[in-house]
Formats: sequence, structure tokens, C-alpha cells
Amino acid sequence: MQNIDTLIHGRWVIPVTPGDPVLDHHSIAIHDGRIVEVLPTVDARKRYNAQVENHYPHHALIPGLINAHTHAAMSLFRGMADDLPLMDWLSNHIWPAETRWMSEEFVHDGSELAMAEMLRSGTTCFNDMYFFPDVTARLARKVGIRACIGLIVLDFPTIWASSADEYIDKALQLRDQYRSDALIRTPFAPHAPYTVSDAPLEKLRVLADEMDLPVHMHIHETAHEVNEAVKLTGIRPLQRLANLGLVSPNLLAVHMTQLNDDDIALLARSGAHVVHCPESNLKLASGYCPVQKLLDAGVNVALGTDGTASNNDLNMIGEMNTAALIGKAVASNASALNASQTLRMATINGARALGLETVTGSLEKNKFADIVAIDFSALEMQPVYHPVSHLVYSASREQVSDVWVAGKHLLKERALTTLDEQKILQKVRVWNEKITRQETENANERK
Repeated sequence: MQNIDTLIHGRWVIPVTPGDPVLDHHSIAIHDGRIVEVLPTVDARKRYNAQVENHYPHHALIPGLINAHTHAAMSLFRGMADDLPLMDWLSNHIWPAETRWMSEEFVHDGSELAMAEMLRSGTTCFNDMYFFPDVTARLARKVGIRACIGLIVLDFPTIWASSADEYIDKALQLRDQYRSDALIRTPFAPHAPYTVSDAPLEKLRVLADEMDLPVHMHIHETAHEVNEAVKLTGIRPLQRLANLGLVSPNLLAVHMTQLNDDDIALLARSGAHVVHCPESNLKLASGYCPVQKLLDAGVNVALGTDGTASNNDLNMIGEMNTAALIGKAVASNASALNASQTLRMATINGARALGLETVTGSLEKNKFADIVAIDFSALEMQPVYHPVSHLVYSASREQVSDVWVAGKHLLKERALTTLDEQKILQKVRVWNEKITRQETENANERK
């Protein structure tokens, strides 16, 4: 028998591999953080001698979910400015709040809350875009969660940097710090076409091409954004980015609710990726991403939650459900965006968009053991005919029992192993009181 670190036995293993198999009574063998083999449980018990053996007789084992677009630290703004259109929400509430509260401590505590929520929701990898990315990267490394920490770029000064050149200089320093890290990747993250001018975008394109780094950016989020860009430049934002050489396999275009046939054809020709954030788009009334059209054209579409200030959660299981249902309505086709397609968006498609498809996103030999166990035993989950459909249409994040990243058990029977839940709650209560007090004073002053 071969000695290994861990054997995980599941009722089902859903590896998210070609053909979309659902493997009955299968196990996952893990050693040195990577998957050695996925095989029938009866064979696993004969072939492997594991230091740790975990039994999940009522669970589905799936690849860790990949949240392809987040603003983790904004968890501290959850529910602060709800029921407002995007530009009012940003200009009159979120940006002023960030000006008042942004600090290393805010980013640390907000990101810590976000990582706890994501792990308890089955997310093992997230792609972030926010200030003080060095703080978020350091925390993610300590927690053990896989993260793509966006190297943010803006034209205007903030507490993080005073100019586009300083944003880029700081980005390159952080890139150098984590360039060989197994858990942390560092894509570029220019905020949006309307907040970053041509010169820094051209510089980012050169750097991204040289370093083969993704470029993660909000694009075509609202009709207002597109219309204003056309008035100003005479072309749509996506075409402007194409003229700058940024629409390429390195591009992660987030939201994309305002697409015409020419936009979709451009994305398909270029090999660019789209990150769909259905719940945030719905809540801000930004529009609908035509996901099935994109998939039919051959565009890789990943899934993200956006930040909790506009969602208001980081629940990728809920996001899958919303994406599947909205996708059918938008396509006027009940067969559109089926459960298997939706699960791929939340796993292997996200890995592909982030350049991590050889590392994570599916349960295959030699990939890191990023795994989620979801308990299907609850009364509300019975009976079970099709586990993948059950996962997308019936499951909730409360049924996530266990999570591993690179073979490390980060959530065990719903308990976080590298984060202190009570300390996080205590810090969040302090922030809640401070922010509530200040927002109340500001509201009284406006009266």
C-alpha cells in the first residue's frame, strides 16, 4: 500500500472534468497538498494507507469554488447604502465612506471577515480588487486561502497612491514579493475605463504582456457608462480597450451587462474572459449579462459575487443559483445555462480566466487539493436524483461542512481552523459602531 497524507471518501465526487461525470462512492487521495488520484472508494482502501481518513457518506465532494471578482475589505460596508443606482451609490456613499475610513486596519479586518465568509461558503480562491493589496495578500497567505490579489490602478489619488505611476510602481513591488508563491497571484486591476486614462492602460498592457499577467477590470457595467464613453470618445469602452491592445487572453472583463453582437464577436476572437456577477448587477439594476450568447460564441465566462457592499454576500453557491435562473430568463430558454455549465463557471472557468487551470478548478491528478464537502443529508435536500442539479438549485452555503486548500483543512465541520470567529465578530462590532455613529452624524448634518 502507498503511504499518503489524506484520504477523503465521498458519497459523490463531482470532479468538473470533460463529460461532467458524477462519480458514485469515490475517494480522493492527497499527498503533499496535491491530488494523487480520484478513484472508487473500494479501491482506495486497498491502495492507500493514509495518515488521515475522512468519511463523508452523505456528501458531494466538489472542486473549491472560485470567486472571480471581489472587493474583500468592503465587507465592512455590508448593507450601508442599499437600494441606490450605481453612480449614486459610488459617488455619494461608497467613495466618501472609503475616504473617511480607508486604512490598513480597515482592509485587514474587512478582508478577514470576507475570507471567513468565503471559506464557510465553499470558496477556496478569490480574485480581489482593492486598496492596500499588500495587507490582503499577507492575510490570505496566513489564512491559507488561495488568492489573486489585484494590483489596483486609478488616475486619481487615494490613501494607497497619489498617481497612476505610483499605483503601478507599488503594483510591481508587490508582484516581485509574491512572484514565486504557490497561493498568491498578482493580476493587474485597473478599476474601469472611466477611471483610468490611456497612458497608464498602455503601460499596463506592455507589463501584462511581458509578465503574462491577467488584467482584471470593470467594463460595460451600466448603460450610463457606455453612453458617456461614446459621447466622450466616439467609441464604446471595449473598443477603446481593444485599440489599446488590452482585449486579449489576459483580460478579465467584469460585469459586461451592455453587450451587442460586435462586442461578443470581439471577445470571442480575442480570447478574453468575462466575469459574471449576477446578484450585484440585479441589485444595482445595472442590466443583464447575456451569458448563454457568450458561451455559445466560445467566450470563457467565470462567476463572481462582487463585494458585499453591493451584493450583499460572498456566497458562491447562491450566486450559482441566481446565475442559472437569470441566464434562462435572459435567453428565454429553460435549457440555457444548465447546472453543469453553471458549476463550471464557478470552478474551472474561473481557474482558466485567472491562469490557474493547471493548478485548481477541478479534481484531477497533480492539481492542488482544493476541495469542498457539501452535506446532502438534510430533509430539505431529499430526494437526490441529480447531484449537480441539487448543488445549483437546492443547496445552500450552510451545507458546506468542510473545506481544504492545497490539502490543508481550513473548515472542519463548519469550524474555521486558521481564523478565530469570535475575534472577527468582536472587531466587526467595533467597526459597525464607529461607522454607524459617523454616518448618523453626516446624515444629521445634511438635514
